[in-house]
Amino acid sequence: MTLFPVVIATPARPGSRLDLDEVARIGCVHPEFVRRLASLGLLDVTVEADRHLTFPPGAPARLARIQRLHVGLSLSYAAIGLVLELLDRIDGLEHRLRTRPVLDSEGTRPWI
Repeated sequence: MTLFPVVIATPARPGSRLDLDEVARIGCVHPEFVRRLASLGLLDVTVEADRHLTFPPGAPARLARIQRLHVGLSLSYAAIGLVLELLDRIDGLEHRLRTRPVLDSEGTRPWI
């Protein structure tokens, strides 16, 4: 049985970024693995002027998701890219449903 680290998503300060070592440490993986996932386009990365890699605050959670998909479902990294794209779309649609009220013709929510 494979165990994965629990990644707790915490609200980040606006504009805050994580460096390569932080993402690797939180995800319990080698930094070269994080670099490889970034080069495959599975993790968003920004290359700073001094060639320093920085990642968005959600990178550790995305890394954990990639690991679960790869090991748990035996998906290739190419397939994982497609699955992540679909999951991102689903997250976006769910967010829109939660934040946009649905009203009937009388201006009330039909399920209330």
